[in-house]
Amino acid sequence: MGLRRRLFALTYDRFMAGGEKAGLGAARAKLLADATGAVLEIGAGTGLNIAYYPRSVRDLTLAEPDTAMLRLERAAARTSMPVTLLRAPAEDLPYEDGSFDTVVSTLVLCAVDDQPRAVREIRRVLKPGGRLLFLEHLRSDDDRLARRQDRINWLSRLTTNCDCNRPTLRTVENGGFVVDDVRHGELPKSPSFVRPMIVGRALRSADVVTA
Repeated sequence: MGLRRRLFALTYDRFMAGGEKAGLGAARAKLLADATGAVLEIGAGTGLNIAYYPRSVRDLTLAEPDTAMLRLERAAARTSMPVTLLRAPAEDLPYEDGSFDTVVSTLVLCAVDDQPRAVREIRRVLKPGGRLLFLEHLRSDDDRLARRQDRINWLSRLTTNCDCNRPTLRTVENGGFVVDDVRHGELPKSPSFVRPMIVGRALRSADVVTA
């Protein structure tokens, strides 16, 4: 693993602190209030979501491929709910079809290597009627800002290890989900090129996946 990724992992919580206080933490709490049953969180990072999971969660699996995110284990130890830690990428989840009631993705689908494949894997491990809860930044609907995101995506990769211009909502819809709730907003305390944000819920559809 490169030095840059290690440094980013070590400073991630400090990097996110301003945005968390300015509303991102509240957005996480509101989103995760809908988590129920057996829950899988992909790209769990340093465990910022753990404190927001409700008692309706029967057991929690935290998947994180990055060995530099060492704070995840310490964060998991502070909760009373049953937690399983898993080193695995979202594109290759080692679970049988229909294993989870809820999958959570917060600021992850911008950074996975293969976004459509990750969404297909999420759908696969969800039970019929299961829910994907997501909080993601994405390519803007405003053409001018979107073109700027395209031009500056190299900087987003360099500074935040992610793509700022991915069509995330469309990928979810094409990946076998029905988005039944989505709210558009802005990622607080962040550069303009990563600011467009969506928060919502999608139900696993029985339809054929097109992504």
